[in-house]
Amino acid sequence: MRVTAETKAATRRSLLVASRKLFRQQGFEQTTTRDIARAADVAHGTLFNYFADKEAVLSAVVSDAVSAALAKFQESPPAKCSLEESLFSLVALQLRQLKTMRKLLPALVESLLSPLAGKSDEAAMSVRLSLLDAATQLAIRHGYGELSSMALQLLWTLFTGILIFWANDTSPKQEDTLALIDHSLAMFVGWLDDARNTSTGSKKKQRRR
Repeated sequence: MRVTAETKAATRRSLLVASRKLFRQQGFEQTTTRDIARAADVAHGTLFNYFADKEAVLSAVVSDAVSAALAKFQESPPAKCSLEESLFSLVALQLRQLKTMRKLLPALVESLLSPLAGKSDEAAMSVRLSLLDAATQLAIRHGYGELSSMALQLLWTLFTGILIFWANDTSPKQEDTLALIDHSLAMFVGWLDDARNTSTGSKKKQRRR
């Protein structure tokens, strides 16, 4: 029987719904691909037509959540605020969207999202690229221009560090995470300001020559 695109999409959706539930109930380490396939009512081998392994399933779950958060952010972008405040809103919205998966994030960051990760997949790359693109658009809107590759790497390293800290934050309402976001983004924007001022100063010196 020919499998249609609609059938494939429905099967993938069922696998993701089942995995979200199992990951929350049992934890990432305790959940197997067999558990996911059984809960989605598909053959175990069918799962591997969609995902290479359990890490790829988790990556897709998080990617969907990040995409939903970005859509919300783009529908109602922060108005009349600084780059630091805009980036804070972007990161905070991601955390709200990922709240039910908070305890799963260390496994994902360690295996796929970390700047030091040995491998990645399409969904993990999508998370990285979409978030950094959103940050770049904010920087352009606030007059900073395109972010350099170094700036993007720094921002991504800060973001993954925030995710790990948040996953283990036991402070009331994760207040310590909010403080960390505040300090991290202040440092990042301060670094951008210094780089911009240095560049402007160099150009002025060259013109005087």
